[in-house]
Amino acid sequence: MPPSVGVVLPTHNRPELLRRALESVLAQDYEGELRAIVVFDRAEPDMSLAADERVEAIANTREPGLAGARNSGILALDTDLVAFCDDDDQWLPGKLAAQVKALEGEPDAVLCSAGILIDFDGRELPRLAGTGRVTYDALIRDRMMSVHSSTYVARREPLIEIGMVDETIPGSQGEDWDLALRAARRHPVVNVDEPYVRVLWGLSSYYAQAWETKVAALEWFLEHYPEIGTEPGAAGRVYGQLAFGCATVGRRKDALRWSARAIKANPTERRVPFALAVASGVVSGKRVLLALHTRGRGI
Repeated sequence: MPPSVGVVLPTHNRPELLRRALESVLAQDYEGELRAIVVFDRAEPDMSLAADERVEAIANTREPGLAGARNSGILALDTDLVAFCDDDDQWLPGKLAAQVKALEGEPDAVLCSAGILIDFDGRELPRLAGTGRVTYDALIRDRMMSVHSSTYVARREPLIEIGMVDETIPGSQGEDWDLALRAARRHPVVNVDEPYVRVLWGLSSYYAQAWETKVAALEWFLEHYPEIGTEPGAAGRVYGQLAFGCATVGRRKDALRWSARAIKANPTERRVPFALAVASGVVSGKRVLLALHTRGRGI
């Protein structure tokens, strides 16, 4: 008997995108039990979604924000496996069956991820990890864009054992990276290296613009994962992101300080020129992000 799967879809005031995401989940061709739980964060649940008996709509009863909403869904489920889908993303056909099969092949694994298709302004760009197993050290060295929350399928009990989604990360920024790191400490993340999730990118979202929160979250990661600071590539990447974030919100002195640390850690760190250009007023952070996103890249 295939394991039962419960899919958590956290949402906040994006009803049209949510319905598209939910439809993509329910359209999966999966032989086992499939349920979806839509968690409304700081909003009244839309009970009309529960017209489909496979769907439940609830309110976030934990810390406001993405992490608390995810955890509310995890705790409300009793399925063997738990999966995530953000309300602006879409699962592609075959995703769930492929990942459940891969996860069953590694009984000690907590988490399984998959490749993604970045959808930016109508352009689709695949992003893959290039491996079938993602280790803790690999996740420290490289954030790995394709190890994305909307691809996650996890064993529910081990997921709860490792602490679920950390609700203390500022703004829930990078909560999927943190969860993958903690899962990989126990066993490498199983990865199906095919693009099975369409991820919507845009500059209009809250998360694309909340750079003060992004800076605070990156500092949280440096505190909780000191290994980042000892690995040149990882240190350069995070320091460079901090430099760019500080420059974007007008903290020029901090931007210069983080830029210097990034260059010291990794003299070829590519984010530093962007950060310095924004700090000097040559270009806006938004314009830099637009150029990068058009190419399927982030900062």
